[in-house]
Amino acid sequence: MVKLSVIVPFFNVRQYAPDTLRSLRANARDDFEFILVDDCSRDGTPEILARAERELPGAVLVRHERNGGLATARNTGIDRARGEYLTFLDGDDWLAPGYYARLVAAIEGLGCDFVRTDHVQCTGRARTVHRVPHGRRGVVLRPRDAILPADRSTSVDYAYAWAGVYHRRLAERGLLHFTDGLRTAEDRPWIWRLHREAESFAAVGLLGVFYRRGVASSLTQIGDVRQLDFIRAFDQVVSETAQDSAADVLLPKAVRTYCAIISHHLTSIERFEPAVARKLKSMSAAALRRMPQDVLEEALDSMDVRRATRLRRLRRRPAVVGAAA
Repeated sequence: MVKLSVIVPFFNVRQYAPDTLRSLRANARDDFEFILVDDCSRDGTPEILARAERELPGAVLVRHERNGGLATARNTGIDRARGEYLTFLDGDDWLAPGYYARLVAAIEGLGCDFVRTDHVQCTGRARTVHRVPHGRRGVVLRPRDAILPADRSTSVDYAYAWAGVYHRRLAERGLLHFTDGLRTAEDRPWIWRLHREAESFAAVGLLGVFYRRGVASSLTQIGDVRQLDFIRAFDQVVSETAQDSAADVLLPKAVRTYCAIISHHLTSIERFEPAVARKLKSMSAAALRRMPQDVLEEALDSMDVRRATRLRRLRRRPAVVGAAA
């Protein structure tokens, strides 16, 4: 049986794919498979992946006929995965040698649904360790207990799918799939659903994923309309959390996080194309009006005056036809 399935979407990452694939080779094992999903690349990445299919032990190459985005590419990989455990890697990131063997040993030793790990963020030559915002390490806990408090960074704010490993029973329960078509913030509804509905998890102090930040082709660096999918993503978070049996406890966290993300995008609005910046404002105003207003007021009262004032002013912005996400 395949022990670990590694799902790696690629889209126009010719410059970085060789490093990614070399690091996968340094993690290969007879019972590991690497599902390489080419999301309709047009820059030479397909040729690199065709060679990897021949040369990388355990490689399985899947090609999309049309670009579907990261969430859809990951779903393709999940549907093809045969492993007892699943994990993710992005096509422009890389791994330390032997990392996946240590990752599998960690989740097998703990016996939980999923394990979350630290990672190294790489911006140019700079390296920064980012840790799971959860103080207890190596202890199996209820995922729901790691969602709160609302006013501090918690495990649901550390949404990187590749910073962890997941038992396949989560996929069988429908908890590992992403919302098809989301172009950004695709990890947000996913991590919230995991923490609301999975039964057990642990955080471990294991480093081995190197996250390449500041890649020019990354959506986090591009100010086009695809960035606005964060609104659809957080609408889903709020809507699904509102249906939870503990909605009164969990909604303040969901709404406050949504407000913080809107504020973040407004603060850096100059990086958006002018038409997209206007759409950002109108869609954000509509989103604020869709939120449960009593919960929103509590969230705004808990934020600093500058951010709260900006969001209250935006909420009063006249509605524009077509502004909803």
